[in-house]
Amino acid sequence: MGKTEVRKDTYLIGLGVSPGIGIGRVCLLNRLYHVADWALDEGEVEDEILRFRNALDKAKTQLSEVKQKVASQPHLREHIYILDTHMLILEDEMLVDSTEVLIRQKINAERALDQNLKQLRLMFENIEDDYLRERSSDLDAVGQRLLRILAGANDTTLEQIKEKSLIAAHDLSPADTMQLDRNKVVGFMTDRGGKTSHTAILARSLGIPAVVGLDSATAVVDRDMPAIIDGTTGVVVLNPSEETFKEYLKRKLAFEYLEKELARYRDLPAETADNFKVALRANLELLSEVPAALEDGAVGIGLYRTEFLYMNCRQPPGEDEQFAAYSRIVESISPHPVTIRTLDVGGDKFVQGMNLEREDNPAMGLRAIRFSLREVDLFKVQLRAILRASALGQVRIMFPMISGVAEILACKRILRAAKLELEQEGVLFDSQIKIGIMIETPAAVFIAPLLAQEVDFFSIGTNDLIQYCLAVDRGNENVSYLYEPLHPAILRALKSVCDAAHAAEIDVSICGEMASEPIYAPVLLGLGLGELSMNHACIPRVKRVLRNLTRTESQLLLDDLLQLSTGREVAAHLDREMRRRLPDLFGEFVI
Repeated sequence: MGKTEVRKDTYLIGLGVSPGIGIGRVCLLNRLYHVADWALDEGEVEDEILRFRNALDKAKTQLSEVKQKVASQPHLREHIYILDTHMLILEDEMLVDSTEVLIRQKINAERALDQNLKQLRLMFENIEDDYLRERSSDLDAVGQRLLRILAGANDTTLEQIKEKSLIAAHDLSPADTMQLDRNKVVGFMTDRGGKTSHTAILARSLGIPAVVGLDSATAVVDRDMPAIIDGTTGVVVLNPSEETFKEYLKRKLAFEYLEKELARYRDLPAETADNFKVALRANLELLSEVPAALEDGAVGIGLYRTEFLYMNCRQPPGEDEQFAAYSRIVESISPHPVTIRTLDVGGDKFVQGMNLEREDNPAMGLRAIRFSLREVDLFKVQLRAILRASALGQVRIMFPMISGVAEILACKRILRAAKLELEQEGVLFDSQIKIGIMIETPAAVFIAPLLAQEVDFFSIGTNDLIQYCLAVDRGNENVSYLYEPLHPAILRALKSVCDAAHAAEIDVSICGEMASEPIYAPVLLGLGLGELSMNHACIPRVKRVLRNLTRTESQLLLDDLLQLSTGREVAAHLDREMRRRLPDLFGEFVI
């Protein structure tokens, strides 16, 4: 049964994860295979386990071959760690041992692997942090590779792709993405995926427009169908009409012109037209991201997520292992500061052997600082490693998900104990190291003046703060429309926190998604924020907007926005004002 004919100008909406516009014909990669299912006889079990282990070995060989290809490409070399991560997954006991347990229950290797992957995927879905939740895509990539090998299927060869092709696939693994020829592939669309998946990160590094999370695009598109991918807005147009083609061609030319313009801003200072300086820092997880962050103009790291160190480990990383990771980050970003956030996940997600109970509501359960204060020994190991790294450059410690003064005092006690131990051991560290907290809960907003007396800085995590203030699970499509960064309650919450920080004369910054959106720049500037931390790729765009604003006009605009009653009114007013004041930046084409 064939596919239904697609009408002219059929629009699909997904997530734009790599900006730009690609125009071409679809190359359909179909890599989903039926998972075979049969019962084993007792005498077949050991042979089936051997078949599974052979598949593991073949997968490692394939990834090693991709690594060799990638190592010769400077623009991709820094992402080799992704392939190393996949090779670690192939050795992870949660994948390997659990699958073999199922095979011993007389289930064939394909079905056993598929069942195990579904269980592991459920575990990832309960993770609150977007970045870590997206790591399930790496597990899927490894799992699909193994299933293809077990099925004896030959991979669709990426070398056979024609020029000016738009790839359409259920999903693209990072290994697939690394092998895309930028001279042939002008964009890709996938059914699955998220903004922080490794495939999305690679697409941005390659400069290939990409839209993911389309759900069922591969069920609609046909091979060689003309299409347009807008990786900025997340729109895919199938069978575009002549008028639509011309419109998007104009947008494509405007985007490419803007990209060249942005390159001029990378080395310019981030300051407003009336000379108010704003420090633009990067959010990152890995040492390999530092060169790109510096190239994009980051002046330090405003949020270093440490969770990645705890992934794919049979045991939590030791002090020396953490110190080695932190020191490399600090030395590579010096003389700029590094803000290291302590572990911000529940231990049952990544730290094996903890045996914590499954929680009905993990977003409000034993996570972040609550977990660290329960697992004091684990917490102190991390604090000792951070303190040791502070001897090598500017380091700040940040505690996540603080909801009261008592939690800060408890953190300080453990930090003092770690300092005393290091002093007695004769280990160098910054005795005046600054400590701060993430403002992510309504409770922290309400008592911000009290919290400000106990710390050196605030960092507002807008992602969780908006979610908790508005009681909206942004991952739930039924209520995601209620997730409004410009909701009057959010504006008032931000102003309350900033006012408290300024009154106490401590630093205040934002490290959530709001910082990375150029349209929000005047709001954050009006709040008096002198530091913004974001995905480093967004820094040139935000800098360009800041340099075309004044702090005074931003404060007046914020005053106007605070008088409005709904998030929709605020967004509309802000959009109008930015188009009027900066038509070259917020005109017809979105920056």
